[in-house]
Amino acid sequence: MQLTQQQSLTQNQLVAVFKSFLIWCFTLTVCLLVVGFPVVAIMTAVVSLLAIALQSVLPMSGVLVAAGSMISINVFAIFLISAALTLRGIHPQQVSWLRWLHGKGTLKQTAQFAACPIACDLTRE
Repeated sequence: MQLTQQQSLTQNQLVAVFKSFLIWCFTLTVCLLVVGFPVVAIMTAVVSLLAIALQSVLPMSGVLVAAGSMISINVFAIFLISAALTLRGIHPQQVSWLRWLHGKGTLKQTAQFAACPIACDLTRE
């Protein structure tokens, strides 16, 4: 009985770690594409220059080598950072700026109209 419970506990922990790793991969990918758009644009420019330079050396596969290396570097970096965050025990639920990931949006502000400072102080006589 004890052995079965311990195996179940270990299996649950492995599932939780794997789930945390996958959530970190998803989150970092979204952040790279949305927030890091200028970085992606700069990487695209560098890769295109690298492809032009490699075209003279590798005429058939210069573009493939340049694009494949950049994509693989990005995927490897996302996996490495996700694994580091998971192994450190930082779960996405603990990060305050990831409220959108849990379905908790920011608090809505009350509407303020431009005419309110003028019209709010009016009283009827």
